[in-house]
Formats: sequence, C-alpha cells, structure tokens
Amino acid sequence: MDRNTFTGLFLIMIILAGSFYFLKPNEAELKQAQETAHIDSLKKAGVAPIQKDTTQVASTSPVVDSLAVKGPFGTALTGTASSVLLENDKLIITLSNKGGKIASVEVKGQKTFTGKPLILFKEDQTRFGLNLNAAGKVVNTNDLYFTPTKTGNTVTMRANYNNGAYVEYVYDLKPSSNKVDFKVNLVGLQQVIAGNTVGLNWQTTLLQQEKSIESEHRYSAPYYKYVNEDVDHLSVSKDEKEELTKGKIQWFSFKQHFFSATLIAKQGFEKGSLEVKIPTAPGQIKFYDANMQLPYAHTANQSYDMEFYFGTNKFSTLKAQGYDLEKQVDLGYWPLKYINRFIVLPVFNFLNNFGWNFGLIILVLTILLKVALSPLTYKSYLSMAKMRVLKPEMDEIKAKVGEDNPTLVQQEYLKLYKKAGVNPLGGCLPMVLQLPLVMAFFFFFPNLFELRGESFLWMKDLSTYDEFIKFGVKIPFIGDHLSLMCVLMTISTLIMTYFNNQTSGATGQMKYIGYIMPIIFLGVLNSYPAGLNYYYFLANLMTFGQQILIRKMVDDDKIHALIQQNKARPADEKKKKSKFQQRLDDYMRQQQQAKK
Repeated sequence: MDRNTFTGLFLIMIILAGSFYFLKPNEAELKQAQETAHIDSLKKAGVAPIQKDTTQVASTSPVVDSLAVKGPFGTALTGTASSVLLENDKLIITLSNKGGKIASVEVKGQKTFTGKPLILFKEDQTRFGLNLNAAGKVVNTNDLYFTPTKTGNTVTMRANYNNGAYVEYVYDLKPSSNKVDFKVNLVGLQQVIAGNTVGLNWQTTLLQQEKSIESEHRYSAPYYKYVNEDVDHLSVSKDEKEELTKGKIQWFSFKQHFFSATLIAKQGFEKGSLEVKIPTAPGQIKFYDANMQLPYAHTANQSYDMEFYFGTNKFSTLKAQGYDLEKQVDLGYWPLKYINRFIVLPVFNFLNNFGWNFGLIILVLTILLKVALSPLTYKSYLSMAKMRVLKPEMDEIKAKVGEDNPTLVQQEYLKLYKKAGVNPLGGCLPMVLQLPLVMAFFFFFPNLFELRGESFLWMKDLSTYDEFIKFGVKIPFIGDHLSLMCVLMTISTLIMTYFNNQTSGATGQMKYIGYIMPIIFLGVLNSYPAGLNYYYFLANLMTFGQQILIRKMVDDDKIHALIQQNKARPADEKKKKSKFQQRLDDYMRQQQQAKK
C-alpha cells in the first residue's frame, strides 16, 4: 500500500467517525422511534394501539376547577347533538340532548295538505328551557347538552352542574295517549339558584298545514287558562303580547287551526306572559313566545309535575284531556257557542255514529234544522203575504197624504195595521229568531275537525275551499281562486232574493239591497270551507221549497177577506192599547203637532 492510498483511507475513517458522532439521534428521538416501531407491529398484528395522552402537567401545578374556567354547568356547555325517539300509536316524539327538549312532534294518521307527515314543530324553529340564575349568571338550559337515559317509553335527560348537582327532565309517553308526562327535577342547586322563581321559556314558529293559509291565520292563536277561570286567548289577527298576572296559570297552548301543543302545570305557573307575532316568511303561520314563572323553594330536590298535550283540536278529544282544553275550539260568541255546544254538536255526533259520508250528514242536519224552524218560517211568510195584500191601500194613503210628510204617512200606516190586525214586524221577528241558529253554523263548520280531509262529490276536502277555477294570481275581492260551491250558494241566494221580493212586494232601494248582499258574500265566503258553503246552498234550496209549499197553502184572497173583516169590526177600535202601542201613538201625535 503506497502512501497516498493510506492517507485517503485514513481521511475516510475520520469522516465516518465524525459523522457517527455528530449525527447520532438523542434519547428522545430513539424513544420515539421505538414507540413507532411498536405501534407498527401492533397494527400488523390487528391490535388497536392505546392512544396516549401527550398533555404534560408539571407535578407542581395546582388542580384546575372546570367550573371556575367554564362557569355554571361548565361540563354541559359542549357536546355532540343526538336524539332519542318516543313513540306510541298516536305520536312520534323526537327528543334532543341539546337542551334536553322535545325537538319535534309528528301526529300519526294525519297529513298536511301536500300529503306529507304532519309535524307540529321542528327543532330548528323551537326553543325550550329553564332560565336559571346560577352563580350570578343566567343560564338557559336550551343551550346545555344533556345526557339521555331511556327505559321503555320513559326518557331521562340530565345536565350536570358539578358534585352531584344537576337539572333533570323526565318524559313519559303512555300507550294510546296524546299526553306526555313531563317532570322537572332541580337537585342540589338550592345554594346555587338565586331568587324565588324559576323561568320557563318556550318559543316556536308554526308552519302551514292546511291549503288555506288565510283560515290558519284566522283560527290560530295562543290560548291560556287561569286556575278556576275561563279560557281566553290572544289576538288572531295582529301582533300582541299579554302579561298574565291575575293569578296562577293552569295551562297555555300554542293553538293552530286544527292542532295544538299545550303545556299543563299541575300546580300552576305563578305568573307569565304570552306573545304572538305574524311572520312575513312564506309558509309560516304564527310565532309564539311563552315565558312562565315556577315557584322555587330552595329545597335539595325541587320537582315540578307537568303534562304536554300534542294532537288534534277535535272537540271530543280535547274534552277527554280535562282542564277545559276543548274551549280552544271556537264555537262562536254568546249565544252562538251555546247553540253549537249543546244543540248542533250533539246532533252532529249522533248522526256521525251511523258512519255516513259527511256530505250526507250535513244534508240531514240541514233538514232537521229546517223542520225545527218551519213554524217560524210559516209565520214569516204569512206576515209578508198580509203586507203584500195591504200594499195597494198603503199606496193610496201615501198618494193621499203626500211623500213630503213621512211622519203622517207612518201614522196612517199604523192605523191601517191596527184595523187590519196586521203586525208589520211579523215577517222580521221570525227571521230574527232564526238568525242565531243560522249564524251558529258560520262558526261550527270552519272549526269542525271531523271535516278535515273528508271528500264529497267534487269537493276533496270539506274543511277548506274547493278550487273550481285557479287564477294563479290574487284578484281583489275574490282571491286566487273561485269556489264552485260558493258560486252555487250565491246563485241560490239571488234566486231566493228574487222570490222573497215577489212575495213581500218590496220596491225601491229595499228591492235591490237584497241582490247586493249575495255578491258581497261571494267575496267573503270564497275562501271559507266548502262544507259551510254546501250547508248554505242546501239551506237556500230547502227554504225555497218550504216557501213554494207554504204559498200553495196560503190563499191571498182569503187573507184579503180576513183583513177586510177585521177592519169592519168596530170593537177593534175600543180595544185597550198596549203600552208600546200607546207610546208609539203619542210619539207620532207629538211629531205631527210639532210640525204644525
């Protein structure tokens, strides 16, 4: 080996030795490499390696309290949203661990007007929770994450405060029931929650369920009931907020046209407030906001027993729940609601027991009503016939006295009525007595849940309007459609008006006013339920038939002879006048003297 070769090899050895010394890994890198090789070997063997916590805490660091870092309910402020289902043959209830609340409710067996499952409210459009003044901070449980536990058809939701203190909701859905038992437990929070009341907040936005959004607006409102008081509600036509401070509140309800969501407090809420707003977004009916106060006694285990009702606004179903929930069904003002409650509804339910089509039930109901009112109809027609027979003599009096002296004309008319034995109000009074019964149906059919989704002839749903013509755009006075049943009702009313004018001999303005009203009703009732217009159509036809029958029974010649016979009786002039007649005659005489 020559000198140059030896020198080269020596330099190479020095370089290798220096590289090994300066580039060798430290202890930490060697340890990491060993762990990586171990994990790779476990993976190849099909064993999941245990994840190691790499957080390093110095042995001298103090223990940190999570409550001090995050505030009240610190461990419940974060989490992953999940849901739990409760179901029976009437309801499907979705519970969310976010807020521990009822997130949505589906009413089984019911569909929207588009055929979709009927959902009372959805999670993204509802808030529900307690407002707790805990550790100087107001916490709404709607923002907390609860831990769910399900046993059978009972779900417990718990949000921990710390060290055994927690908020707990218990939901229990019984078989074949529209009610959900709801219990609130506040455990170990007696030194945490400030004040003597606990607030409960529930807000939701109702979505369109029916074809006629106008009807849903018209019959949707928050209802409430004080303990031992009657049921009341907020406005159906405008935004309104009401403070409920007159006593304990038994329940409040977010009522839609045919469905409602109600919260019942068995011991009552101390006080509260209700608010309703009309949204502008399409497909939304009403926005409801309820804030109630529950008494808080600072006990170690404070409990509140409540109940939810979710379901239809069918009168019999609501009545079966108790607490006067059936009074949410709008049966009209006094005395109309009593007529509907104690006369019309029992007769309707009796006919419904036969299992007939609802179109046939309305027909039979109308026949029964007309038969019951036939004596009044006969008296009204007879009085109009007498007035028609007297009309020639009344025209002679008017021509003799002159149209410029109406007081004297009326006085002479009264003398003629008295001699002839005719009551000028005889035709109006029977019609006035019939009016409450006729008007009662105006409230009865639009609020009758039984008609929802029921078809008859071309009418697919008797609880809403039938579209004979759909315009596609809204036309003033009419709307975006034309209801065939409403058109038939209007035509029959015009025919009835013509017939009545012929019977009563009406002239002048009175003759034409009767033709204007049916046209007005066409615009008003065009968006009302087909069942209501069907009833009015049947009532017109039956009234027309009754009057034809009565006209054949009443002879104008005999009426005229009877009137002349009454006029010829001198004893009639000597009969004692009633107090009303005496005052009327005195008034006419004073008016005549004052004019002279």
